[in-house]
Amino acid sequence: MALEEARERLFRHLEREIADWRVLEAIKRVPREAFVPPEQRYAAYDDRPLGIGFGQTISQPFIVALMVQGLGLRGGERVLELGTGSGYEAAILAELAQRVVTVECIPELAEPAQQLLKGLGYCNVEVHIAGKALGWPKGAPYDAIIVSAGAPNVPQVLLDQLGMNGRLIIPVGSRWQQDLLRVTRLRKGFETENLGGCYFVPLIGEGAWEG
Repeated sequence: MALEEARERLFRHLEREIADWRVLEAIKRVPREAFVPPEQRYAAYDDRPLGIGFGQTISQPFIVALMVQGLGLRGGERVLELGTGSGYEAAILAELAQRVVTVECIPELAEPAQQLLKGLGYCNVEVHIAGKALGWPKGAPYDAIIVSAGAPNVPQVLLDQLGMNGRLIIPVGSRWQQDLLRVTRLRKGFETENLGGCYFVPLIGEGAWEG
């Protein structure tokens, strides 16, 4: 009962902050408690990040909703996610897009996430262990890219994987504080918008932070 009450409280909060009803409905369909460690299940619907091991976190629900809303998904897109973590955001994306490609640099997280997503029926998600290059270039171009880790700048290698009119959501700044940016690829170049301050674990790889 306490978990259900927390769930309803979280959704009421998100409904005040998030305008895209499709994003809200997708979040409601994904059981966040399945994506957190058993000992933290009681806090699954708190609006805060939770540790999932290996120095990583499952992001705050509001931030996930804000980032996914920024992609403007309508159902037919091919989406790339950097930072699978426990698979929570990938599940939400799978509710909204045609295909999700998600990469994770920690195999001990990627493999359980893949099994969990499959077990929950998300057959439109493919999970990969991250390579040396950021993203998953062999699957490009993507209609949308979402990065669940903070970078020192917008990596060119990710812009190169973005299709025309595609949107990239990425936290950019220092290791301790970032701004959430939306970068849209247009024929005339790239347009950048600042969606507000945030904090994420560092994005590791060529074009981002060194491990």
